[in-house]
Amino acid sequence: MSKIYKLAIIGCGGIANGKHLPSLKKLANVEIVAFCDIVEERATEAAAKYGAEDAIVYTDYKELLTDASIDIVHVCTPNDSHADIAIAALEAGKHVMSEKPMAKTAHDAKRMVEAARRTGKKLTVGYNNRFRPDSQHLKKICAAGELGDIYYAKAHAIRRRAVPTWGVFLDEEKQGGGPLIDIGTHALDLTLWMLDNYKPKVVLGTSYHKLSQRENAANAWGPWDPAKFTVEDSAFGMIVMENGATIVLESSWALNTLEVDEAKCTLSGTEGGADMKGGLRINGEQHSRLFTTQVDLKAGGVAFYDGKTESDADLEMRMWLKAIDEDTEPVVTPEQAYVVSQILEAIYESSKTGKAVYL
Repeated sequence: MSKIYKLAIIGCGGIANGKHLPSLKKLANVEIVAFCDIVEERATEAAAKYGAEDAIVYTDYKELLTDASIDIVHVCTPNDSHADIAIAALEAGKHVMSEKPMAKTAHDAKRMVEAARRTGKKLTVGYNNRFRPDSQHLKKICAAGELGDIYYAKAHAIRRRAVPTWGVFLDEEKQGGGPLIDIGTHALDLTLWMLDNYKPKVVLGTSYHKLSQRENAANAWGPWDPAKFTVEDSAFGMIVMENGATIVLESSWALNTLEVDEAKCTLSGTEGGADMKGGLRINGEQHSRLFTTQVDLKAGGVAFYDGKTESDADLEMRMWLKAIDEDTEPVVTPEQAYVVSQILEAIYESSKTGKAVYL
């Protein structure tokens, strides 16, 4: 039987309660023994619902990290604190999963990569969309070379009107940005993973504050406060990779469009193409005729499938613990997540300067 790992959660808000804790609770080889939040009540409630019988509640993550019995730490805090907490946890001898994006800045993301290498501990980032059935199947198609040389791709993260009005989502100081760093990061990670290409050359980007200052605007989660909306409402980028491949990244929380897609990608290769619109579709040419195939994802298993019904989050957490238990690379490596942060930051920089950013 594998070791029983003692795990701590730092940040007991929405993402911890919505994704991490329910899935971790299902794992037989994990005990959630520590909960930390600057609001003690949140940590106490999470501990009561998901914690081991003797789970300890903290309001200071540095105090939590002194517990030598803790093996794994999950960082579920605002973006600006990911790096400092993750690095401190790695240096305290813990394996770390940080929520996405890896960090508020590329510099901080690089510090995290360096800390993982220095300490020899495992570090991963919560890009959970890789674990969807359509993503898993498309990755197998790409890895097998069935699309050929993928030289053009789109990363989609478009909402028509779905601005998150709670927490610190609208606070540029805490988050580092708006939809680009919040949901654009998922779409970009997914696209780079499919291409298996992490060598960007040049980035051109734009960001907009066109709808953010409207009063009483229609929104899925109620009107936002324009005075607190300090991040962009939409942002777009074009990335050219060293091998010449082009990626177009589109992101928005508020945009006048009916073309709504989130955490999806479109791929165009020399032998075929793929998209995730209304399911997974593969297109190409056979015997001088064009074809489009809708993939039936219920007809067969996906990578890592063991016959059980698993949610995306369940699979993400299980594969993370498996990487620790078997001492293998996590599905999302820190080096990959760092490149995502580099590109996002370059889009913001290009938008401010009006110039292309060379990486």
